[in-house]
Amino acid sequence: MDFLLDGVLALFQAGGWKMLVMWAIGGLLIYLAIAKGFEPALLLPMGFGAILVNIPLSGALDQFLIPGAEASHGIIQWLFETTIEASEALPLLLFIGIGAMIDFGPLLSNPKMILFGAAAQFGIFFAIMVAALLAPVFGFTLADCASIGIIGAADGPTSILVSQIFKTPYVGAIAVAAYSYMALVPIVQPFAIKLVTTKKERMIRMPYNPKSVSRMTRLLFPICVTIVAGLVAPASVSLVGFLMFGNLIRECGVLDSLSQTAQKEFANIITLLLGITISFSMRAEYFVQVNTLIIMAIGLLAFIFDSIGGIFFAKFLNLFSKNKINPMIGAAGISAFPMSARVIQKMALAEDNQNHLLMHAVGANVAGQIASVIAGGMILGLVPQMLK
Repeated sequence: MDFLLDGVLALFQAGGWKMLVMWAIGGLLIYLAIAKGFEPALLLPMGFGAILVNIPLSGALDQFLIPGAEASHGIIQWLFETTIEASEALPLLLFIGIGAMIDFGPLLSNPKMILFGAAAQFGIFFAIMVAALLAPVFGFTLADCASIGIIGAADGPTSILVSQIFKTPYVGAIAVAAYSYMALVPIVQPFAIKLVTTKKERMIRMPYNPKSVSRMTRLLFPICVTIVAGLVAPASVSLVGFLMFGNLIRECGVLDSLSQTAQKEFANIITLLLGITISFSMRAEYFVQVNTLIIMAIGLLAFIFDSIGGIFFAKFLNLFSKNKINPMIGAAGISAFPMSARVIQKMALAEDNQNHLLMHAVGANVAGQIASVIAGGMILGLVPQMLK
């Protein structure tokens, strides 16, 4: 019995207090997933994976059991090195499922909503500037700053992809921040919106008179977006291309079973694998540090200023528009689909129970999905040029 206790004590000493912190963080993520319903498909596997990779001598990681012999491969480390580090496959494949879920009809019937998708990416660049200002203190490189800023894309796969391509050591913190704040959109966005709007502005009504969208338009849209985005930001081709490929599967009308599979089984499996795989970057020695707290704080600012950027753009347009735009629509331009659109609708009804903004908000929301992956591609293209 004493031998067993000594062994357990030795394992705890090997892991140290940081190991216990990571177990607590893993437990918190599991709690938020189960008790609060915050992004359970991602936070639950991330939380459980955080515990797995922080057990001393964990079999989920590569281990040298015999000195001089080849390492015994751990499944989580192998998945990370193969599907994220070497190929970025999992984040990209998830975009196929996301694209299959999205109906671009509300955007195509009101194309000006694409402007709000672009304006609501302001938080990305604001966060990059904040991280750059703090870089001398916390040792962030330009690639780290860009990776931290992309939290403002409000798009977990894009955040993981960009931070992994830039080889930043903060992949875990960035992934946790991105998905945590996506889950907290119903809390973060109302705060940001009420901070910069008046009750009168939030009560502005916007009649919805959708134009019919032809099947040909729906088919050409994902193809044209891919080509245009590829010409503007070539590094975004894989991001935008997989998103639009998924949407083309949805809209083509001859692959209904595949479309349903992409939206459900395929997306769910990739999401679970991505969640538990990204936990490899949540090992205590890399995650438990002051910089993680700074990244979480900057990520929160990114989400807030995404919303504020879209709101102020709507207010700017109202200076020249006869038919006023409810500024809350600008906040829906972030990529957190469809949570943000639902938040805007709920807030509109709270101010005026006859004010229905859902379809306008959905149009801006799906525009944000496109804008966020293009922004990610632009950052992937610009930062290497700046580092030369």
